[in-house]
Amino acid sequence: MTAAVDSWRPLSPGERAVAIEVLLAGPLSRTELARRLDLSAGSVTRLTKPLIETGLLVEVPEAGEVLETRQGRPSQPLDVVAGSRSFLGFKITEDMVYGVVTSLRSDIVARHDRPLTTHDPAEVVELLGEMTEELAARHPRLAGVGIGVGGLVENRSVVGESPFLGWRDVPLAELVARRTGLPVVVENDVAALVEAETWFGAGRGLDRFVVLTIGAGIGYGLVLGGRRVPYAEEDRGFGRHWILDPHGPLTPDGARGSAVSLLTIPNIRYQVQAATGVDRGWEEILRAAAEGEPMPARVIEEAARALGTLVAQIANFVLPQKILLAGEGVGLMDVAGDTVTRTMRGQRHPLAAPLALETKVSDFHDWARGAAVLAIQVLVLGTADR
Repeated sequence: MTAAVDSWRPLSPGERAVAIEVLLAGPLSRTELARRLDLSAGSVTRLTKPLIETGLLVEVPEAGEVLETRQGRPSQPLDVVAGSRSFLGFKITEDMVYGVVTSLRSDIVARHDRPLTTHDPAEVVELLGEMTEELAARHPRLAGVGIGVGGLVENRSVVGESPFLGWRDVPLAELVARRTGLPVVVENDVAALVEAETWFGAGRGLDRFVVLTIGAGIGYGLVLGGRRVPYAEEDRGFGRHWILDPHGPLTPDGARGSAVSLLTIPNIRYQVQAATGVDRGWEEILRAAAEGEPMPARVIEEAARALGTLVAQIANFVLPQKILLAGEGVGLMDVAGDTVTRTMRGQRHPLAAPLALETKVSDFHDWARGAAVLAIQVLVLGTADR
């Protein structure tokens, strides 16, 4: 069993507000903190003192200045001590568990992966416990664990349904917390990725932000007012019924012409195999399309038009400041990005503001990092409820 850091304690609402502001926007002077949070100078001093005493915040030099050791310098900026706590993030797939250790600012400092040879909940919990112990030996100040799972997750603790693991109503957070002795939070993997990008990534500081992932499935996350918007369908196969082309392909997974049928890697592979009789990997299909091989090129071009349509529809209705395109399928942009852009522009108003579309090639460690951010939120928010 791994013990949590001894300075772990829930933060008061005022401390929480200060910690979040410094974590996301620091370093900040006390004067700037007071302005941002509409607090008096005395309140800021009262709230920051315990955060400094527990090592969560520290006074830092301003640019070009050497930090003096004397106390009582109100103008000295405050910043989080990124290395004061470490956090574990796990991404569970059908056959692997991907693990990372991050700093308080979500920088990955270690990776550790193990094969998943069984889906029995008790054995998966034991594997997570073993991985935690191995990582804790090298990173002793572990403050919490986040776990990302594909499927329906309830109350950031119970895996209500995960088809690829065959789980129903598994109290994963409770089981792993009992095994490790650490605070544990569990979330749908796409939701975890959205939280990470909102706090520390492409969506930082934005009011309206969208994450769209393409890979084994289609994932979607919406941020309004700087907060992720939960919705009932997010864990139940987003895109299976979002029809982009009613005359599009019929595949084993997803309605005819749906986002899932047109854009997911398994269904693109299925289309190429159905037409050529050869089962080819994703990277091989992309290379063949780039070289002009007729059938892969046709399928990839159709997928690119579908992606451009999907992005345009999201932009037209949500009006986001930015859309982040992520996942293991974003290599599509390298081969057919011009088609995506041309289609997207053709389906938006000519005078519409240019859309900021950012592409991020994500591996499973990025998804694990998203899970670690959940644990970071638990520390600064003091609760598993976002």
